Amino acid sequence: MHEPVTGQVYAIYYPILAAVGIPVNMLAIVILSRGKCGLSKCITCYLVAMAAADLLVVITGVILNRIIDIYFPGNYLSLTLVCRTKTALVYATRDFSVWLTVAFTFDRFIAICWQKLKNYYCTKNTAAAIVGMVLTLSCLKNIPWYFVYEPLYIINDLPWYCRIRSVFYTSPLWLAFSYFGCIATPFLPFIVILLLNALTVRYILVASRVRRVLRGNPGSENNPDPEMENRRKSSILLFSISGNFILLWLTYTIHYLYYRITNTYSYTGYNDPVYILQETGFMLLLLSCCTNTFIYAVTQSKFREEVKNMVKYPANEIVRFLAQ
Repeated sequence: MHEPVTGQVYAIYYPILAAVGIPVNMLAIVILSRGKCGLSKCITCYLVAMAAADLLVVITGVILNRIIDIYFPGNYLSLTLVCRTKTALVYATRDFSVWLTVAFTFDRFIAICWQKLKNYYCTKNTAAAIVGMVLTLSCLKNIPWYFVYEPLYIINDLPWYCRIRSVFYTSPLWLAFSYFGCIATPFLPFIVILLLNALTVRYILVASRVRRVLRGNPGSENNPDPEMENRRKSSILLFSISGNFILLWLTYTIHYLYYRITNTYSYTGYNDPVYILQETGFMLLLLSCCTNTFIYAVTQSKFREEVKNMVKYPANEIVRFLAQ
């Protein structure tokens, strides 16, 4: 059993996360799929895939892995076979979500900084192929997680619950898998996203100076620069999404480094600061799968308009029906 305060936090936090995460991601999928937000087909493909991946993370990581364990302990989803499968799915959907953010960041880097490649790379077909490749690799990479766990209990010849095999912490093969997993998610995405964003910012600053010189005084209201305005809007969306990812994954990353450096694999209780750090990292990590829709609403005026239209539509239909 959890300690009272800790248990209350989990019992409240995860249902709220699911109650928010499922509708907002479904809303994003529906609105973006209609193609009326003024975004290119390439960007739309990535954003729809990211919303779908975030929805899968909410279903697997929040509902199946957290809420059911808290509110319905001892059900058949706690069988070792199901538990192993569930864990592998949690890691696979998480990697899918993270690497789609990397793919989107790279696509925007090409679109902004490499104009010659833009017409060849930044297309809907390329985006769809990248999404499919990321999904496939995410699933293949996380298959070994199924074999990391063993039954915690055997009751009436049925294996129940999961615990990590002790060999996972000592075997060179499993240690290599663990290090590779954490390098792949989130250390490498951190590095790639920061590098691409730094190069993108550098290019925008240099290009802005050059265009300012060539156009005379493009900053005046009578002489706007549509090219720089498009880059500005694209950059705001890019930096908001990637910055959100880095901020909300930072605690998880700090905890991973701490427990690997100090070899802290157990806790004194639910009030242990290291345990609280671990759970806070998981909570923020899962929160990152519910925030992109709000980013779209803040940064994209046409997305906001589509949300308003969807909200108004039922009311308008009712008024129209009553007026007949």
